[in-house]
Amino acid sequence: MSKYDIIVLGSGPGGYVTAIRASQLGLKTAVVEKESLGGVCLNWGCIPTKALLKSAQVFEYLKHASDYGLSVKEYDKDFDAVVNRSRNVAEGMSKGVQFLMKKNKIDVINGFGKLKPGKKVEVDGKEYSADHIIVATGARSRELPSLPQDGEKVIGYRQAMTLKEQPKKMIVVGSGAIGVEFAYFYNAMGTDVTVVEYLPNIVPVEDIDVSKQLEKSFKKSGIKVMTSAEVTKVDTSGKGVKANVKTSKGEEVLEADLVLSAVGIKTNIEGIGLEDVGIAVDRDKILVNDFYQTNIPGYYAIGDVTPGQALAHVASAEGILCVEKIAGQHVEALDYGNIPGCTYASPEIASVGLTEKQAKDQGLDIKVGKFPFSASGKASAAGTKEGFVKVIFDAKYGEWLGCHMIGAGVTDMIAEAVLGRKLETTGHEVLKTVHPHPTMSEAVMEAVAAAYDEVIHL
Repeated sequence: MSKYDIIVLGSGPGGYVTAIRASQLGLKTAVVEKESLGGVCLNWGCIPTKALLKSAQVFEYLKHASDYGLSVKEYDKDFDAVVNRSRNVAEGMSKGVQFLMKKNKIDVINGFGKLKPGKKVEVDGKEYSADHIIVATGARSRELPSLPQDGEKVIGYRQAMTLKEQPKKMIVVGSGAIGVEFAYFYNAMGTDVTVVEYLPNIVPVEDIDVSKQLEKSFKKSGIKVMTSAEVTKVDTSGKGVKANVKTSKGEEVLEADLVLSAVGIKTNIEGIGLEDVGIAVDRDKILVNDFYQTNIPGYYAIGDVTPGQALAHVASAEGILCVEKIAGQHVEALDYGNIPGCTYASPEIASVGLTEKQAKDQGLDIKVGKFPFSASGKASAAGTKEGFVKVIFDAKYGEWLGCHMIGAGVTDMIAEAVLGRKLETTGHEVLKTVHPHPTMSEAVMEAVAAAYDEVIHL
């Protein structure tokens, strides 16, 4: 039987990052993977979707070339080529992870791993043992009883990335990050898209102002948005799909070529031996302490299978923290109140910390500042004037409670707020930090200035 210091079950951005950090710390490490290295994120999620979205953005630039004083007489899209580019990007990233495994002398065990008592993992009949076993098996598209996925007419995100033909009409159920990103992509490529959201606002976890702005931008782009709406049943017996949608006004039937179900995720915890080992689970999540230990010594869990936010960067951070703790380093528990969230539709969304409503619900006395990109020189020059930066500060102490952005490239700007909050930066300190001109990032400083009645360019 092969013996390791650490075995990691799953090689997504949680698993492979964990394995690399463990190896760096001098621990003999192995990774078990049933599909492709890099997991959903690199192969079917974060990375290939961004490649699709970039193609859509370039296509939109071509459509609006005249806005920039340019003349493009003939242009078209090749849907197959767009999909193939996305797959090639994903393949390249997966090969990069293979290289990192070899570089860090990590053994890759291909197959389906199952936990066994006594700190063992069985992979396709062969047993391996380790002092520490870390579960990082991630999640998949969740299915609703009223919306069973058949992979053809009712699909999840994996099928949405590799369709052979572009649909003429599409219904997207759910308006979280996955739903709105695919809604933007298909609409930009020329598909007639309707978004159906159960809650009163799209991107419901975001600040209400951000939700309203995205809905406005989507409607301007021709995307139909239905909020406080529920798909009660689908009929796939005909050529396309008929979806019954219940709203406050009654029920209506929408027709489309297919339905994309983007109603959240389901953890991959079935059949991996949790029950055999006695690992505690609550509502689809493995229970862990601040350093990702389960109730059974020697077994740990990180990423989507645990109660924290289901985000790639969270899984990576958890994995690093977990193995550093195992290695005896002094580590602090992760601050889940300072995790940035990003959505890569157009306009992009990025946020961290409390929304305005959350701050008020907590009874905090706050200062709120907002700076529209319509007043930004860089945004005007780039032709990307949609959106804004919104900041929330504690009025008494100047603590940066939250930051919410919607606009071009804001996913690359949010780290300023995350770092500022980590360092307990005050509004006054942000104001006195010189930001370069002309940049989109100036809007952060201007929004803070607006909160303190010192804004210059409004």
